[in-house]
Amino acid sequence: MSKLAGKVALITGGNKGIGKGIALGLAAEGAALTITARGQAELQQTAGELTAQGANVLALPADMTDEAQVQDVFAKALARFGRLDVLVNNAGAFDGGPLDQLSVAAWDKVIAVNLRAPFLCTREAMRIMKKQGGGRIINIGSISAQRVRPGSAAYSASKHGIWGLTQVTALEGREFGISCGCLHPGNTLVERRVGTVKKEDDEPMMTVEELAQAAVLMATMPPHVNFLEAIVLPVGQLYVGRG
Repeated sequence: MSKLAGKVALITGGNKGIGKGIALGLAAEGAALTITARGQAELQQTAGELTAQGANVLALPADMTDEAQVQDVFAKALARFGRLDVLVNNAGAFDGGPLDQLSVAAWDKVIAVNLRAPFLCTREAMRIMKKQGGGRIINIGSISAQRVRPGSAAYSASKHGIWGLTQVTALEGREFGISCGCLHPGNTLVERRVGTVKKEDDEPMMTVEELAQAAVLMATMPPHVNFLEAIVLPVGQLYVGRG
């Protein structure tokens, strides 16, 4: 029997990459889905793929850094499905360069997408999950939350922040049956990296489907068990002391 039959999940950045992979994985376990992203054409294409596989899908284009749009997405999802069991805060952005050359605009964009949006979504999810008596929130972090690289000030700071948000959410949610965990991916072969990874760069990759298995495992744990943190990366990827 499907582990998420009768359950409802909402995934940000669900139109492509890691978000799409997780959506496919959760749908395969029987979850109904709300997927949201800014890219409307890709969002509708992904929704079509999910529907073709038998999933019950609501696709909502939105900017999840905007409070009013976040509230609208959650209201429409609740109106359609009547509940929310799993939130996956996946949408992300990267803008890098030397710290002394990083613009305020670049900093603000990354922090907004990677940290403000998960806060806004978590707040709405907590309000729903408290009323229904439980739920699960999964934040997509990064190994950059623990091992940084040069030229990644905004991204690394935001992913350190998402790990902090995860812990506070888990702490505040536990008396209401709400769990929260953080999945830290290493190198993942998303669409934008296909054809750009050179053998001489020595950067091993894992597939989106391989990473999604970890997210599905986190989502399907028993309600009384929280998968607080997971680090998933290719065996050959530099990680410890990688700076």
